[in-house]
Amino acid sequence: MTQSFRVSDEVRQAVAEGKPVLALESTIFTHGLPRPRNLEVALEAEARLRELGVVPATIGIIDGVPTVGLSADEIETLSNADHVIKVSVRDLAVAMGKKLHGGTTVAATAYLAHRAGIRVFSTGGLGGVHRGAETTFDESADLPILATLPLVVVSAGVKSILDIPLTLERFETLNLAVVGYKTTDFPGFYVTDSGYDIEYSVDSPDEVAAMVEARDSLEISSTLLVANPIAKDKQLDPAVLEAVLEKAWAASADAGIIGHDTTPFLLDFIQRETKGESLNVNVNVYRGNVELGAEIAKALSARAS
Repeated sequence: MTQSFRVSDEVRQAVAEGKPVLALESTIFTHGLPRPRNLEVALEAEARLRELGVVPATIGIIDGVPTVGLSADEIETLSNADHVIKVSVRDLAVAMGKKLHGGTTVAATAYLAHRAGIRVFSTGGLGGVHRGAETTFDESADLPILATLPLVVVSAGVKSILDIPLTLERFETLNLAVVGYKTTDFPGFYVTDSGYDIEYSVDSPDEVAAMVEARDSLEISSTLLVANPIAKDKQLDPAVLEAVLEKAWAASADAGIIGHDTTPFLLDFIQRETKGESLNVNVNVYRGNVELGAEIAKALSARAS
């Protein structure tokens, strides 16, 4: 137990011994998936990592204590509790002071993972620049936080509801290197190809590990983003997604939804309009990113041994 946060004995020992460890966020099961599927997905991810020889480090907040390496019971508590707040970095002190349960966002998960010595983190889709940000200045806290942390973050690009070209511009401004896994097509979370390209691809976890070593040797402190697209046969039909997104934005405007309420409103709308198909895609995206993150963590561990 440190003064500010708790690291499980298993995770602490694995980090100290240089074993592969993969950080996982908690908002996917506290806010992103319905019950009881949220708990099933969370525990499945941990079990899969153990099968692959990687220590899972699911991160969340229990009674105001930021915890790196939640137990199965703690994951169940956060999955089923009615009052769990969504915690970004700015909310950590509030959650601690008020002794709240919290699901950590990409930003907060990345921050705590780095503090615990974990080098790789898998999520579903990153936050980014929202549509209309040129007037609202609405940009996810994920980006500036990741710009300060020397991690590897595996995601299926950014959420499809975002302004993807502006988000890619912000990656460049913030010195966030982004590489596609076996592709230069930037994925759009629900779809394999967002319609926008990136400059570089990687062909193996070991190639990612080599880039991490090079970055660290230069003392560059920003995250390497690995964009891992969902397989084409598992993606949401791009034409369906485009049509649903237009309806979702119109419904959001009609309802007067603004600010931090926008993302959950849009994602819920998409889920209802696709009759749950988008939810299945979300889960498949996460599974793929967890598996790739595991292989990258193993590659980094092997290079350090």
